[in-house]
Amino acid sequence: MKKTNENIRNVAIIAHVDHGKTTLVDAMFRQSGVFREGKVFDERIMDSMDLERERGITISAKNCAVVWKGVKINILDTPGHSDFGGEVERALSMVDGAVLLVDAAEGPLPQTRFVLKKTLEMGLRVLVVINKIDRRDARPAEVLNEIYDLFIDLDATEGQLEFPLLYAVGREGTATLSPEEKGRDLSPLLDAILRELPAPEHDPDEPFQMLVSDLDYSDYLGRLAVGRVRHGSIGPRDALIRIGEDGEGHPLKISKLQVYGGMRLVEAEKADAGEIVVLSGLEDIKIGDTICTRDMPRVLPRLRVDAPTVSMYFGINSSPLAGQEGKIVQSRKIRERLLRESRRNVAVRVRETGDGESFVVMGRGEFQLAILIEQMRREGFELSVGRPQVILREENGRTLEPVELLMVDCDEFCLGVVTEKLAQRKARMLGLVNNGSGRVRIEFSVPSRGLIGFRDEFLTDTRGTGIMNSYLSGYEEYRGDFAVRFTGSLVADRPGRAVAYAIYNLEPRGTMLVVPGDPVYEGMIVGEHNRDNDIDVNPTKEKKLTNLRAAGKDENIVLTPIRPMTLERALQFAADDELVEITPKSIRLRKAELSAQARHRLAGKKRMASPGKGE
Repeated sequence: MKKTNENIRNVAIIAHVDHGKTTLVDAMFRQSGVFREGKVFDERIMDSMDLERERGITISAKNCAVVWKGVKINILDTPGHSDFGGEVERALSMVDGAVLLVDAAEGPLPQTRFVLKKTLEMGLRVLVVINKIDRRDARPAEVLNEIYDLFIDLDATEGQLEFPLLYAVGREGTATLSPEEKGRDLSPLLDAILRELPAPEHDPDEPFQMLVSDLDYSDYLGRLAVGRVRHGSIGPRDALIRIGEDGEGHPLKISKLQVYGGMRLVEAEKADAGEIVVLSGLEDIKIGDTICTRDMPRVLPRLRVDAPTVSMYFGINSSPLAGQEGKIVQSRKIRERLLRESRRNVAVRVRETGDGESFVVMGRGEFQLAILIEQMRREGFELSVGRPQVILREENGRTLEPVELLMVDCDEFCLGVVTEKLAQRKARMLGLVNNGSGRVRIEFSVPSRGLIGFRDEFLTDTRGTGIMNSYLSGYEEYRGDFAVRFTGSLVADRPGRAVAYAIYNLEPRGTMLVVPGDPVYEGMIVGEHNRDNDIDVNPTKEKKLTNLRAAGKDENIVLTPIRPMTLERALQFAADDELVEITPKSIRLRKAELSAQARHRLAGKKRMASPGKGE
């Protein structure tokens, strides 16, 4: 007979990007007394990574705990972006209920659908909070109807449809039962979590069992395994074993048992069923492994996540400028870093190629892989990466590709150009809503490969006012080829440093990517050609000096300012035969084959091999 541990609640906070999850967690800390009166602390304290603070998004799921009315509430702050879906699935495996946060103006968006679908599939109870009701454009009544429509669309059970509802202003730390009420604090939300979300269940007759849902690393304690105690209890000196994918039991020795207390880890002598624990000193442990007693081993179902949809080439930096800006350049070190990432992130997979110097990394989306590259770059790595490629499937002789549901919110006058650009990328319009406010909301079904490199183009077409969000809806039959880029590249034909005179004379050819003084080498891309072919250029050419002077010859050269190259822009720009060179200080574009002679030879072979040629 199952029992519940009423002293604990395990809750995930789920929402779309920027709907206020992390800010609400800050307010819960203040309300529950985690921070003493008058203590100064940063906003969005759960966003502990520099990248999370810079971009204003949550990238990795994090745990913390507050105590309310004698009950410990373990809170898991989850990412809202579907590219980090592996983080969401791991977090949901440790909880019994979820708080769904929805913006009172924007309503449920594609990533809201993505995280809620996972939650409902696991049969979790959901508490809905409509946040930011203080916004001028807030429309809580319409948003509530949209939430009901979303629940019905996702086949929620009757019990899940009868969800408890609250209204909040996360920034002010207030929650109420009605949008007309003025909130005082977050007591209604914390009370609702205790009242509406179930306590963890366990079987008192079962021995200790725990599923490893997350991994971390400490310089002092070694590898850390995070998971929820399913049954039984655990102490730091218990005789335990780990059961991996092979089904074999491997003995374990725990050096320390810790639980969450606020933002910190607190050492514990015992943890009961339902508690989220952190075990240290465990080597060779993987996410999805079961930890149980040596005397009575019981295996829990392994944690499964959706398959990756995008792959990317990772290799050593083989350019002539390699090793000048980064401290880690060896393929062995890159391999170790990628394998470490795949061990702690279940949504990332690494496949080694035969040459030992390059790898294929697979993930949920280009954004997830871009974040990994940015992290490696900040750690001092130098590497080269290729353009993201979607992973195709073969079924019954048919080629299937990942397809995404795309929601576009833009001004009415942008509708034509956005629809035309997406149609070129094999998108199909599913619906259009025009409320007469000057903005329209359009829903598309579009191949994942059609969205690679589209965001920058979309922002230009909508003059920076458009909003686009998407999530993977499934696999469909391949929709046919389309052009991913309508421009070519201006490729440097010799090494040296870029010169203002040469750049000025190249500007009519296209958009330049280098400034005077930048180092260049043969095969490096120095600009975007106006036409669809590549041309070799000399960006180091200086003005010929004579001993004659003429009027107008000494005028200053004024160059067009260039946009700084960002990682996302470089990945979107790169063609299939191009690579992005990543160093801690620079992001450069280059041809995979640096030698102009070798590239011309390859192009000639391609022409000869194409139908109707070379006869």
